[in-house]
Amino acid sequence: MSAADGLLKMAELAEQSGVSAGTIKHYLREGLLPEPVRTSRNMAYYPPEFVERIRLIKRLQEDRFMPLRLIKGVIDEDPERAHALIELEDRIIERAAAAQERGRVSRAEVRRRYEVPDNVLERLEDLKILSPNSRGYDADEVKIIEAISRFRAGGYDERIGFTVYDAVRYREALQPLVEEEVGVLLERLVGEVDVDRAEEIIAAGTEPLRELIGAIHSKLLLDELRRATDRRT
Repeated sequence: MSAADGLLKMAELAEQSGVSAGTIKHYLREGLLPEPVRTSRNMAYYPPEFVERIRLIKRLQEDRFMPLRLIKGVIDEDPERAHALIELEDRIIERAAAAQERGRVSRAEVRRRYEVPDNVLERLEDLKILSPNSRGYDADEVKIIEAISRFRAGGYDERIGFTVYDAVRYREALQPLVEEEVGVLLERLVGEVDVDRAEEIIAAGTEPLRELIGAIHSKLLLDELRRATDRRT
């Protein structure tokens, strides 16, 4: 058995995959990699396709925080789909990050534009509703600040009991919805359309989704107010 057969020694596999030999041996013990080609008790060679498989395992483990038992199920079932899933997620994150950076507004500009007290902004940051960096707030955070400014201008302020903690209620209500939404999107798109088309579909749905959620919320709010009125009469 030699390098001419296209197989790799452990040191070569570790170098090309960027993962230590110890980690690769751990993957082997956990059943994440097929058995290597053994020429003796102490000598084994590894197919070159192990390189991409190891990289995939490492990315799912470190970037997606998936436990090894779940990773094994994913790559055993359909490794190509797992690659497509990662590529689509990366594309979405890159697109969103680029848009956020383009739309950043400095803290000073936010203070100038919106009548939101510094202590309110600070509490929103403490609650992780806002997470500005050195360049200021991203586009979505600016929309949150603008909405809070308009709420306060309309009378929703501390004098009648409205505080930044009301925003936490919305975040907590939306979190499971968003988690379900991401799962449904990825399940329906990955493997069904190519990554470029999937990215286009998700981008095209962003604004209609905002409008849909807002419209459903308005309808539910009005319906609940009517029910409350009926209960009092």
